[in-house]
Amino acid sequence: MTPIPAPSPNFDVRKTPPDMIVLHYTGMQTGEAALARLRDPEAKVSSHYVVEEDGRVFTLVAEERRAWHAGVSSWKGERDINGRSVGVEIVNPGHEFGYRPFPEAQIAAVIELVAEIRTRWTIEDGAIVGHSDVAPSRKQDPGELFPWKRLAEAGHGLWAEPAAAPGQPISEGETGAAVFALQAGFTRLGYDCAPSGTFDAHTTAVVTAFQRHWRPERVDGIADGETRARLIGLLRLGAA
Repeated sequence: MTPIPAPSPNFDVRKTPPDMIVLHYTGMQTGEAALARLRDPEAKVSSHYVVEEDGRVFTLVAEERRAWHAGVSSWKGERDINGRSVGVEIVNPGHEFGYRPFPEAQIAAVIELVAEIRTRWTIEDGAIVGHSDVAPSRKQDPGELFPWKRLAEAGHGLWAEPAAAPGQPISEGETGAAVFALQAGFTRLGYDCAPSGTFDAHTTAVVTAFQRHWRPERVDGIADGETRARLIGLLRLGAA
């Protein structure tokens, strides 16, 4: 893979080497518009890479520099996600402009790019996440159509498909030990979801983000038995 240079001025200095990869969708009507925005000094946003629908990869910011892609975010207690991650923007109109499946050429390019990034930095599978994972109350990308399972099968990221689990669903407004345990599990995985025992709006956002990544067949913010089983399965893979 030979990325196409498209330098952005929107970066600053890293304090530590990156140990995460954060995947986004561009959420704009065209790839050209996204590239223009990510390179506009007035916009004050950028990413390290942009992957077009036809598989072309553009490099905007060197991996050794801190790009501005994650915004207010958190993973495993760390809040400077820009400072510790490589950001990859994947061209897709997103939920606002006509969300659609990611083309084969694009996904193949993303898989190859992620593999190459991991040859340069120490990035654990549990640290390959989406923008919605690190900012669940603000973001939806790359969304439920992104093939996280395929990425994991290629050796990058976590995936678990336990047997179907019975159990009453837990949803917003409920309280008690089951809610506390659910929040503790999400916190162990990496989400900013401090256990309180109250299933509030933020917990709904975390469940929704989790489902977009690890249970895309049903994205409703309700922690049913299958959602909880997948969370437990991921924790057993050593994500904690």
